[in-house]
Amino acid sequence: MFKTLQNAFKVKEIRTKLLFTFLMLIVIRLGSQLPVPGVNLELFSNWLSQNMQDNLGFLSAFTGGSFEKMSLFALNITPYITSSIIMQLLTIAIPKLEEMQKEGEDGRKKIASITRYVTVGLALIESTAMAIGFKNGNMLNENSVLEIVSIVAALTAGSAFLMWIGEQITENGVGNGISVVLTINIISRIPEDFANLFKTYVVGQSFAKAALAVVIIVAVVVGTVVLTVILNGGERRIPVQYAKKVQGRKIVGGQSSHIPLKVNTGGVIPIIFASSLMQLPIVISSFFQVKSQGWNTFLGMLNSGRWFSKANPISSIGVVIYIVLVIFFAYFYTSITFNPIEIADNMKKQGGFVPGIRPGKPTSEYLTKILNYIIFIGAVGLIIVAMIPIFFNGYFNLSVSFGGTSLIIIVGVILETLKQIESMMLVRNYKGFLND
Repeated sequence: MFKTLQNAFKVKEIRTKLLFTFLMLIVIRLGSQLPVPGVNLELFSNWLSQNMQDNLGFLSAFTGGSFEKMSLFALNITPYITSSIIMQLLTIAIPKLEEMQKEGEDGRKKIASITRYVTVGLALIESTAMAIGFKNGNMLNENSVLEIVSIVAALTAGSAFLMWIGEQITENGVGNGISVVLTINIISRIPEDFANLFKTYVVGQSFAKAALAVVIIVAVVVGTVVLTVILNGGERRIPVQYAKKVQGRKIVGGQSSHIPLKVNTGGVIPIIFASSLMQLPIVISSFFQVKSQGWNTFLGMLNSGRWFSKANPISSIGVVIYIVLVIFFAYFYTSITFNPIEIADNMKKQGGFVPGIRPGKPTSEYLTKILNYIIFIGAVGLIIVAMIPIFFNGYFNLSVSFGGTSLIIIVGVILETLKQIESMMLVRNYKGFLND
């Protein structure tokens, strides 16, 4: 990894992209420290500790502590993630959006533009709900209409600005911008979490207990990282043979190749979507001060911080909901990004075929069958990796904001970003060779 980055900094174009990404990350962290005008932070902090203590793990990790500080980036990119889920689901239900998606690059740009508007709309709804919650909880400095409007405007603008930064990183920087924004937020909380673990399980303990605690913590983190790397690197290679054909006086073709199908076809997207979707009702209900016992029980099940708790085992039912959502989004996202029919048609046009499988429809059916197996294996792998830290977090009542979900996102995004850097360097080498 370090060698890749070292070589990348020697190339001016890539170095510029890396520096741009780094500057954008600094802007994100600075914005996370600027408080929203009009909110009494002391009263908000007290309310937070009384009403949302169990939900702070997810919010702290995904917002980089912005929500706790009620900064301009308190909503973070969660409205964008939610709007992306909505738009992808609507592509199935609305034929017009499905046509846009099949139009190629132009269609994707149109869908991306619609997603931006939906993001701003969701941010407006969420910020309005938060402002009303602040007013009802007497957490505003003046309780005036102007103050409420300024809070809504600040939170909505903050979320839209983060979305813009993410898009700028994608276009002018390195990696997927939205994933990079999410990753830097999670990483910013890890030092504080490790410090809390050290104070709780090492400081003041006997040598044997302290050593055991350190071994368990290191083993869980390292094990999760290693399993994530293995999961991201695993792939099934489908052999492809190209038939020989005569072009003029030459015989071309006859070479063999393969189609690489990643085991973890959806990457970190299923985890991000499932986690965001499960936490959204919790956040909204907290600001509307929902007190119904039935709702509280259901919301408790959605909260991963309560899973595997010895004191409240019924909350672990939410694990089933989480598993279903991860598997659903793994299949759904892959169906959008990978089209077996299109690949089979392209292979047929180029004279390619899978040995033992006829070209055309039989090939697409074969690819779909293999893909369905791979998606399920990858989704199960994601769930196992995500559950290891969550189990230790819940069973031993650890107070940390990062878990399996966070580690998967960090490792997955870093690996994908490094692959992109390597691809950029490879393309540059080819260009240099051709120019010479």
